[in-house]
Amino acid sequence: GSSRTSSPTTPTPDGACLAAFDGELDYVFMTLKRLGATPHEIEDLAQEIFVVLYRHWRTLDTDRPIRPYLFGVAFRILYAHHRRRAREIPYADLDTEDGAVSPEGSLQGKQSVALLMAALQHLPISRRAVVVMHDLDEVPITEVAQNLSITRFGAYARLRKGRRELAAAVRRLLRGEVTT
Repeated sequence: GSSRTSSPTTPTPDGACLAAFDGELDYVFMTLKRLGATPHEIEDLAQEIFVVLYRHWRTLDTDRPIRPYLFGVAFRILYAHHRRRAREIPYADLDTEDGAVSPEGSLQGKQSVALLMAALQHLPISRRAVVVMHDLDEVPITEVAQNLSITRFGAYARLRKGRRELAAAVRRLLRGEVTT
């Protein structure tokens, strides 16, 4: 009789899913951070993303890039998390981080990244997701729309408005104005 075990060179579906997630874990963490997750939320949210990826792995088209899919999942999970948190915590805005640049971050590149990250926090998550995915991750707008379940027109509108809001937030931060 023949045995139905996988050869050592062919990963099992579970192993392939775990390997794909493990290979993109840094990207998932960075995406969550750019979308506004706080450091103490990131690990739990990343686990939720893995659970979704695992549940859908067998139906996922693994010939396509996985990052846009992971971004869409991260966006939906973080959006739902923020909605839950806003309902559960009476003063959700009090859980903010200090946006000041650390002494180690005094180099121009690190200051620019810190400024961008601080400015992104002032965009509503629906527009922040489109700006991050398209402008920072360089995902084509048609894929952005597909992964966020919005129309292409909606993605363009959010991108345009999000870019304007981001530019305004950067200007305010550079002037030292505090925004809420």
